[in-house]
Amino acid sequence: MNSNRIFFIDAVRAFAILMMLQGHFIDTLLNPIYRDKANVVYQVWSYFRGITAPTFFTISGLVFLYLLLKAKDKGDDYPRIKKGLYRGVLLIVIGYALRIDIFGWLYGDFNNYIFVIDVLQCIGLSLIILIACYVILRKYVRLLSILLLILGCLCFLTEPLYRSLDLSHIPKIFANYMTRNNGSIFTILPWFGFTAFGGFLATIFFSHVHKNRFRLITVISFFVFGSLLIEYSSWFLMRIHYWTDIELFKSSAYYNYLFTRFGNVLLLFGVFYAAEPFLKGSLIGKIGQKTLSIYVIHFIIIFGSFTGIGLNYFLSKSLNPTEAILGAILFMVVVCFISFHYIKTNAFIYNSVRKLIRAIKN
Repeated sequence: MNSNRIFFIDAVRAFAILMMLQGHFIDTLLNPIYRDKANVVYQVWSYFRGITAPTFFTISGLVFLYLLLKAKDKGDDYPRIKKGLYRGVLLIVIGYALRIDIFGWLYGDFNNYIFVIDVLQCIGLSLIILIACYVILRKYVRLLSILLLILGCLCFLTEPLYRSLDLSHIPKIFANYMTRNNGSIFTILPWFGFTAFGGFLATIFFSHVHKNRFRLITVISFFVFGSLLIEYSSWFLMRIHYWTDIELFKSSAYYNYLFTRFGNVLLLFGVFYAAEPFLKGSLIGKIGQKTLSIYVIHFIIIFGSFTGIGLNYFLSKSLNPTEAILGAILFMVVVCFISFHYIKTNAFIYNSVRKLIRAIKN
């Protein structure tokens, strides 16, 4: 195995970005009359759409902290910390920029859409928080591992406490990171919990990946713990409620989508890590290295970033299932083609922004 790269990570990211492409396309353009929750096909689609974001956040925490720990092992983690902070901030900036409507602004339409928080802002802020945890405990990997595990659990367990948080007295640019009342798609809580769990997994990989039978043990662990979280996490939370009489555990058990979705993520990790020997150098691995550029391209095409004119403008909620499925396949091919042939890597995005910043400074 390449000491600097765990190939299944790229495969998982590729799967997640492709699921996001088809998910956004179908959800945005499918006519609501075809959203039949009793339909098996729709149920399967909803299932995979539901685990896409948890997978993204978890894999982001895993890959970033793993590379950071590898850099520390070589005694050269400061550049990686600096690079991570820069990328975290840049993701936040790009997240806001994609919601700019230049034509709307020219006509004097300045709405609060630009302040809506989406996946890029949340991942960017999550990486910054992850870096802060690392800096505090960089000399104590085991303590860092325990801290991230605890933070992940707390983010999920306390969800009932901030689910209906009223932050109307706080400026929207800040409140939107904690509440969805103003239209935010994601909030830092509970989503940082997935990134924290990803960071926890990174410490496990860093400490044990070189050991014999690590892959076998890890794949089995992914399947076992994933299945336990899906089937028994609600039951376990209720047991804790009976033992402690703490109402929070009962509230978490009654609306337990976070632990179960993390269980789904672990099952997905198990599948791809088991298949890793077949994924090296594959197309899906290469797609996984271009997630940011693919995200930016797809957002512009569907939602009309900067111009307000995208597929959503012309075809919103108008397609039948056949049109939506065929369109989603074509959409994935087109976006990946553009990414491969015109925006070679994620680094293209970062380098372009660096050049823009230098130009502004000069």
